[in-house]
Amino acid sequence: MNSPHEWSGLSRLDLNLFRVFEVVYQERNLTRAASVLHLSQSAISHALARLRAQLDDPLFVREGYGVAPTPLAKQLAPGIQDALSGLRRSLNPAQAFDPLRDRRRFTLNMPEQLEPVILPLILAHLNRVAPHLEVRSTSVHWADLKLEMIAGRIDLAIELSRLTDPQLQQQLLLQDSFCVMAGPGFSGELTVERYLAAEHVAVTSRRRGICVEDLALGHLGVVRRIRQHCQHFLTAAQLVAQGDGLLTLTRNNAQLINAGLGNRILDMPLTLPEVCLNLYWSKQVQNESANRWLREQLLELAGRS
Repeated sequence: MNSPHEWSGLSRLDLNLFRVFEVVYQERNLTRAASVLHLSQSAISHALARLRAQLDDPLFVREGYGVAPTPLAKQLAPGIQDALSGLRRSLNPAQAFDPLRDRRRFTLNMPEQLEPVILPLILAHLNRVAPHLEVRSTSVHWADLKLEMIAGRIDLAIELSRLTDPQLQQQLLLQDSFCVMAGPGFSGELTVERYLAAEHVAVTSRRRGICVEDLALGHLGVVRRIRQHCQHFLTAAQLVAQGDGLLTLTRNNAQLINAGLGNRILDMPLTLPEVCLNLYWSKQVQNESANRWLREQLLELAGRS
């Protein structure tokens, strides 16, 4: 097999073949890739055949209902994605984004446990103002987020406020206070003593992650009793509805997920700082028209909410 630097035919490669490679690599499915690129599946297969011949490697092999990248494809993918992202960034700033006409796919990163609360509101708004827009939600660890955004694989991120690298820009998106959700088994007033004595349901998508409310409680020198960990707030709210446990979460989040459950939403008896969610993006797309438009839409939507 030829090594990457030995490909004598590289200069004759059609740039569109790399775009096909990029989408197939992302989708792991030829039918979905064809839909994203607005091509027929036979056109996708033909493009891959040309690229396979040039690179002397199958690149993708069948796996279940889709395809899986070969080791060479995995090796090539970051460089191809970086190169295409750089080309897009060079060309797009000069082109105004038309939300009513343009087709564009954005990848939006957010904590997994917040997706059920945030994403439906975002999509409902974007479906009205940009009918051809596609938004893909991901949940990448914070440690990997910077490289993913600089490479153009993630367009925007919604994350807890924190110190960042100079390569990332940020702006406050949402700010909310903590409250406590209690099920039918918990009656009466919620005091500090009862809060600390109760059993709690905690939400985190990381196996060893610590909840933001526990960090805040730790600064006060107190520790709560956690009976159950789960990955989503809706699951936690349903567990609370079955007994006398408590769930600590932001007030807007509580109001959204409590519909139909009938849990009580109580004031937090301890004084905790507000939770701040920031919008993050790469410095390289600061002036890219489509990215700037989406940032404005999310900030406007957060302001109305």
